[in-house]
Amino acid sequence: MSRIGKKLIVLPDKTEVKVSGNVVVVKGPLGVLSRPLHQSIEVKIEGNTVTLHPKKETDNSMALWGTYASHLTNMVSGVNKPFEKKLILEGIGYKSEVKGDKIQLALGFSHPVIVDIPTGLKVTAEKNNIVIVGSDKEMVGQFAAQLRALKKPEPYKGKGMRYADEVVKRKQGKKSA
Repeated sequence: MSRIGKKLIVLPDKTEVKVSGNVVVVKGPLGVLSRPLHQSIEVKIEGNTVTLHPKKETDNSMALWGTYASHLTNMVSGVNKPFEKKLILEGIGYKSEVKGDKIQLALGFSHPVIVDIPTGLKVTAEKNNIVIVGSDKEMVGQFAAQLRALKKPEPYKGKGMRYADEVVKRKQGKKSA
């Protein structure tokens, strides 16, 4: 039995959940999110609460039960309060700048790195802080991971791109004799 799947999902005011076919649609003040639903998971909407149940108790459906419950919880909270990831760019000459729907990064390469910002996300870059905001938790985390992968923090001087709450383990440099 899934502990996460058993929990009731309480809908805040101005939030609707609809199931049509195999698609769950969540509407809220900040937008609309939809996700395909696996055929072995059943969604029940009663008033302002939503519950998920497996149609049959197989290993696969029991594994997906908690997964889809957490997806639906994230969708409900995302259409009411946006998710946010912060990245910090450290290093001399490392810069970030948002130009329209692209972010331009100077990461110590011989060329600037230009990355398209996905629709549905708002990205701001002030000094060396990049803030990614959006309703879809998965999309925010994926885009933050893609940016971080361009220049991971190195352990000797800490240069590179890291999450704001990430601690970079520093190594001792070469000792001189």
